[in-house]
Amino acid sequence: MISIKRSLVLVVVSLLVATWATDAATPLAHREVLPNGMVLLVAERPAVAIVAVRVFTRAGAVLDPPDRAGLANLTGATLTRGTAKRSGPELDAAIEFVGGSLEAGAGRDGFTVSLSVLKKDLDLGLDLLQEVVLSPAFPDAEVKRKIGEIQAAIKRSEESPETVAARALAPLVYDRHPYARPIEGTAESVGKLTRDDVVGFYRERVRPDTAIVAVVGAITVAEARAAILRRLGGWKAPANPPPSVPNAPAGPPPQTKQISRDLTQSTILLGRQAVRQIDPDYFPLVVASYVLGGGSASRLYGRVREEGGQAYSVYSYVSPARYGASLVVGAQTRTSEVPKVVDSVRAELDRMTREAVTDRELGLAKAYLIGSFPFRLDTSAKVADFLLAIEAQALGLDYADRYRAGVARVTAADVQRVAAKFFPPDQFNRVVVGKTP
Repeated sequence: MISIKRSLVLVVVSLLVATWATDAATPLAHREVLPNGMVLLVAERPAVAIVAVRVFTRAGAVLDPPDRAGLANLTGATLTRGTAKRSGPELDAAIEFVGGSLEAGAGRDGFTVSLSVLKKDLDLGLDLLQEVVLSPAFPDAEVKRKIGEIQAAIKRSEESPETVAARALAPLVYDRHPYARPIEGTAESVGKLTRDDVVGFYRERVRPDTAIVAVVGAITVAEARAAILRRLGGWKAPANPPPSVPNAPAGPPPQTKQISRDLTQSTILLGRQAVRQIDPDYFPLVVASYVLGGGSASRLYGRVREEGGQAYSVYSYVSPARYGASLVVGAQTRTSEVPKVVDSVRAELDRMTREAVTDRELGLAKAYLIGSFPFRLDTSAKVADFLLAIEAQALGLDYADRYRAGVARVTAADVQRVAAKFFPPDQFNRVVVGKTP
């Protein structure tokens, strides 16, 4: 039975390799640069009644001043709470009346305004989006209210060991780079923010010459171009050039941090810097990470959870961003089992550097990574978000095909090569949140 399953896996992988390694990559959308510097991306999906629109600018938390952590996040949280024409509740009522949604928020690398609406209501939706992008009011009362909400959310998150561990790991991995700071800031840093900070950040950082507009759904390229130019074509960039952000430098020597919490179980995170999607090692690293801790057939799952019964969950993943990337291994276990789990994880990391993956392990990893990829693109909203991501990271509109082809071409030798480079256990920082031994 095992040999039959192994043969089936190899057949599936062979078919995937033949398909994705030889097919010509095709662009996912039309791309053009508008006169004010905005990049317009349009994916025509005639059978989809809902149109998703995204406006992204490079104004994420990486641009927060060091003494104003959380400013981009606060700006995003207050953007839809009022414009020069309408209050926040009036905006909400207008978009909800047609069953649509209009939201805004900031991440590490960018600031996004998101619209989803039926094609018949697109004009209304775009008019509201224009107001939000070009004439936000940032009412002082709303800014203060959001500050309180964000501070309360940050304090609540201190009850989540996973969140506490992730916040502690970031500065160990990224040192003084902006990625070391939490996107939402701290309760103290957010408490110092003012409406003037928000207005200044939006005016200086949210600008058309770093903007990407993605339009996906039952709309043609010509219709999308005309509609966007009519609303955002007059958006002018500031005279000063956009701010630059350095790539994350090599981190300091690995460190270990214990955070004491009176809990019955502990959270363990190991992390180090990795590579972005533009690096040739990225695809082998993604496959290697999946073999290590990507699912129920992974090495960590088999050793730490099934065989040892040492952990409730165990996993690994690669997290790429525009200015850096990380490789993270995590586990949740009983506090008494922490030393055993750490030893087991380190042993499996070390084994990855020494022993080639089996045909079955390689096949399962590639089959999952390729087979699950279409689920990233099964709605207009997901396509729009994907377009923003690949454009923001300069990956090219054929990246969906290149991703699958790149994964399909990974060999066992590739996996062992990148594992030898990225998996030595002594190169990982470690954070443990739980009772101090």
